[in-house]
Amino acid sequence: MKTPNFKLLTILTAFTIFIGTFTSCSDDDGPTVNITVNEGPNGDIGGDFTGDGGNGSRTINWTNGLTTADYNADITSASSGTFQIVISDASGNVVLDRTINGGTEPDTIGGVTATGEPGNWTVTIILEAFDGNGSYSLSAGN
Repeated sequence: MKTPNFKLLTILTAFTIFIGTFTSCSDDDGPTVNITVNEGPNGDIGGDFTGDGGNGSRTINWTNGLTTADYNADITSASSGTFQIVISDASGNVVLDRTINGGTEPDTIGGVTATGEPGNWTVTIILEAFDGNGSYSLSAGN
């Protein structure tokens, strides 16, 4: 009598594990972004970014011994989404917050940040629903 119940229990357990495996997997083919740092964090800093409709961010600690920074960002090709760069000085004050919208002009930003406190700055790159690629760079100002 115990054998039929054991078989039924074994079949139900195997079925539950099988269904659970397929319903709990993440969507590996979903939208992604990639933000790289090719140089830095001391001296000049720069990198590339790509996306296929995903969201993501990366924060980089950067040593800036001066009170400003020269910046440049460029979307090489993008059909949608946004690229945002936020830079905070050593005191945590935001000295730059700029955004480029994909698929529209202008597709480049550049200039000099507001004056800030020298020391350890943070640079945050944020991509939202970004589909395309580009690059960014910073160097200590004057």
